[in-house]
Amino acid sequence: MNTSAVTVVYFWKIESRNIGFALLRMALDRGGLRRMKGVTFAKMLGTGKGETFTPRDADAKRWGCVVVLEASQLDALDSSKLIKRWRTKSIEEVRFLLDPISSHGFWAKKNPFAYSATQTDGQVVAITRARIKWLQNFRFWQAVPPVTQSLHASDGLITTIGIGEAPIGLQGTFSQWKSGADLRNFAYKGAAHQSAIAATERHGWYAEELFARFAVRDIRGSITK
Repeated sequence: MNTSAVTVVYFWKIESRNIGFALLRMALDRGGLRRMKGVTFAKMLGTGKGETFTPRDADAKRWGCVVVLEASQLDALDSSKLIKRWRTKSIEEVRFLLDPISSHGFWAKKNPFAYSATQTDGQVVAITRARIKWLQNFRFWQAVPPVTQSLHASDGLITTIGIGEAPIGLQGTFSQWKSGADLRNFAYKGAAHQSAIAATERHGWYAEELFARFAVRDIRGSITK
């Protein structure tokens, strides 16, 4: 296990009057995060209900970021002007510190989470992310509802948030689970999810995809609806 790196995920909830701020910072902070000392990967994230993965899912009051960095630089990130700016404008902040258990696939042509092999009996987080081929968007949207319904009804699910770098074509899910067994039951035993996996192989929806599973090192704050 590489203990010198950590994955950090922030989510911020804002008031309607600060949506303009969020849209501006989404554009400006992408480069700022990547330039921070010790950061090897960083993405600003919009969020949504994660029900249809169409633009109507978007939640303009919740935003976030995912950062992979050297653990020694965590305090510097948390106290940076960039994070403090979001914190000042938010009415709710939650921060997850995560260690990858397994990660398969690519995000922006790399696997940013392939640095650890942690095992855990506690809570786990799953991050899925895909770049959907443009001509496959409508087929993908048609297949999503049964899977999301199954996800939201799954035993052991604590919370789930749709995530994306853009309203269309770059889609993902952040989900928090009581245990790894609960996540595995959804992923490998759920009929709807297995059907979607088969359809993915049949139709080739994705130009790029990634599935990562994490042990939860620490959570600060909580997610409310």
